[in-house]
Amino acid sequence: MNALNRIPTLTQFVEPLAGARRFDLDLPLLAAALALLGLGLVMVSSASMEVAAGQLGNPFYYMVRQLIYLGIGLGAMATALSIPLKLWEQFRFPLLFLGIALLIAVLIPGIGREVNGSWRWIAVGPINIQPSELAKLFAVVFLAGYLVHRQDEVKERWFGFIKPFMVLFPMAWLLIIEPDFGATVVLMGAAVGMLFLGGVGLFRFILLFGSLAGAAGLLILFEPYRLQRLTGFLNPWDDPFGSGYQLTQALIAFGRGEWLGVGLGNSIQKQFYLPEAHTDFVFAVLAEEMGLIGALAAFALLIFVAVRSLYLGLWAERDGQLFSAYLAYGIALMWCGQILINVGVNVGLLPTKGLTLPFLSYGGSSLVVCCISLGILLRIDWERRQALREVSNEQ
Repeated sequence: MNALNRIPTLTQFVEPLAGARRFDLDLPLLAAALALLGLGLVMVSSASMEVAAGQLGNPFYYMVRQLIYLGIGLGAMATALSIPLKLWEQFRFPLLFLGIALLIAVLIPGIGREVNGSWRWIAVGPINIQPSELAKLFAVVFLAGYLVHRQDEVKERWFGFIKPFMVLFPMAWLLIIEPDFGATVVLMGAAVGMLFLGGVGLFRFILLFGSLAGAAGLLILFEPYRLQRLTGFLNPWDDPFGSGYQLTQALIAFGRGEWLGVGLGNSIQKQFYLPEAHTDFVFAVLAEEMGLIGALAAFALLIFVAVRSLYLGLWAERDGQLFSAYLAYGIALMWCGQILINVGVNVGLLPTKGLTLPFLSYGGSSLVVCCISLGILLRIDWERRQALREVSNEQ
């Protein structure tokens, strides 16, 4: 009987969308995320038209693909919203193994696809899947379950604190091999943040943080191109046509935008001056066309979505829903890491690194996983509200 009670019913799947309490969701988070998705579609379209027309003969090539990805993403969000959180918790190990298998598969010639010296994609027909995006989400699901089921062990014992990294370090190593240093930093940063919020002592947290920072430093020193990126961003004007080219072009875009921008579609830097204008540097094009005011408004929306997600975790933890809380924390920390790194790269505060901006950059895997994560967050808040109503009705 207890086993049957753990199996979600059909009503639990469809109720957030079709039940008596349908659409009883966190509307501020949903509205902000949808605004970012709409803005992202507009900016990807604007930033990619000249490149698509020149290279592919179709100025709407990337816009159409992004629109398709957006449709898939919204469907994935609705699906994630319909999945009870207990299923994510129960299937955390299969999802973790799936994430590791995908990271291994992408390195196998014939399965993985090499682009610009990196093995980060698996070709499935006309689309490319980036396994690292799914692997990061599955790792967060696994760690959220671990923090719930090993809570006392994590707080009181060194081995309980170290054990999850016996899984996460191999995943980080696979990401480094691709190479995808940015995804590695985001994954490990989110994991460390989740452990700290899960109750790890300050001394162990500082020790772990110092160790990871030292390891990241060694990875930078052992690879000349990483060291070149690290030193090049400090003064990109020393080599404006070499290592500092992308950053100098991005800074020119920010300078041309001034306060109010040059107008939507009027960017000069996107016309073959700024590489990857619709992916890694879409924020620079946004700043050029919409100015400092527009860039700050977009950044404020991104920060609102990330901080609101943290609050969903805080409210769930306050109500005793620990798996939901840690899962929300993990998703929010991943978004925070990606936002700060991408925007930091665009404005010259961090070394140049290829990392998408959540909700805004071009890319199917990133967009769909962002939408899945959004669906999970909305489900977290929905289940918390239903639990509170049930308690209120019982009283």
